[in-house]
Amino acid sequence: MDKRVIPLAIGGLGIGTTEFTIMGLLPDIAHSLKVDIPEAGHLISAYALGVVIGAPLLIRYAVSKPPKKVLLGLMILFSLFNGLSAVVSNYGLMMVARFLSGLPHGAFFGVGTVVASRLAGKGREALYISLMFTGLTVANLAMVPLVTFIGHTYHWRFYFAIVSLIGLITIVFLAVWLPDMEVEERTHVKNELHFLTSGQTWYVLLITAIGFGGLFAWFSYITPLMTEVAGVQPAHMAYVMVLAGAGMVVGNLLGGILSDRIGAARTTVILLFLMMFALLGVFFFAQYTIVAMVLTFLCGGLSMSVSAPINIMMMESAPQAEMMGAAFMQAAFNVANAAGAFLGGIPLAMGYAYNYPSLIGVGMTFIGLLICTGYILKFTRQRKMAL
Repeated sequence: MDKRVIPLAIGGLGIGTTEFTIMGLLPDIAHSLKVDIPEAGHLISAYALGVVIGAPLLIRYAVSKPPKKVLLGLMILFSLFNGLSAVVSNYGLMMVARFLSGLPHGAFFGVGTVVASRLAGKGREALYISLMFTGLTVANLAMVPLVTFIGHTYHWRFYFAIVSLIGLITIVFLAVWLPDMEVEERTHVKNELHFLTSGQTWYVLLITAIGFGGLFAWFSYITPLMTEVAGVQPAHMAYVMVLAGAGMVVGNLLGGILSDRIGAARTTVILLFLMMFALLGVFFFAQYTIVAMVLTFLCGGLSMSVSAPINIMMMESAPQAEMMGAAFMQAAFNVANAAGAFLGGIPLAMGYAYNYPSLIGVGMTFIGLLICTGYILKFTRQRKMAL
């Protein structure tokens, strides 16, 4: 791996660890802060809200600054607010700390996506973006199970302390290995946001918010799916999560390589098509333990394989506002997270089994596939006419 991309990957490791570990430690946090588990779940929503608000807001002030300084500043905030989460004494302050912790998330990936593409050079952009997201996948593979174990065994506050430490390590590597880059010429914020008037941009955002929502409909309920339907022992769920994380690592890199070879839009269509059938497989075959494990690996891989190509599509639709576009992509990912979990929970509330959220996921992914097909038909034709 190009060592210049390693600081971005380490930052992704920290962000992935703070975003996903909290799901496994909710009972511990709820008990310590004297709230029930559903109320503690609002801490997840607070973080997601911070991502949605912080991404475009912080990018607005970042576009006129050197990227290296921006990334350093974002990681300082990330380390500070996660450190604050480790020491706050009550639920109200924790809600504030989690919201603040989410603010740098989207902006870091927004700036990092553009920096990675500039480091790559022409023809390797998707691969370098996937290398940045490797940190996020390794978080799910190794750090989330490890930090969850530490939090359960000792105290959940160690979780936030570890995340803050990863942030500090990222700062060191950013300072040492990330090269200085020139500031690209930028204009008024109205021009920065002008990309939102493009139909091409909204196609990409909708593909992300709806198509990715299908995978979150599955992933949000993976624990009861595997324990209640597939027959996995609760004590073995850590291995299931490692399997999903391993799929994410492999899928992330393959998605970047495939995108560089056949194009981002084509890659996205292929991967969404495969996602749809993988989720359909979960619905029909989750009761068979071995098959369910294989599908967990496949769904994990497909969940991250689209990250690089969909980000390339956004950069193509916002050539004069790449950082702002990438920041809005992070907001769209979090909309997908919330929408997938909410819609996937509807059949459960109606009394259906835990394989039914994946059927909701099939429908959401199918809609994303239709939108992506429309994107290719509409905008590929426009580019050909322009030539």
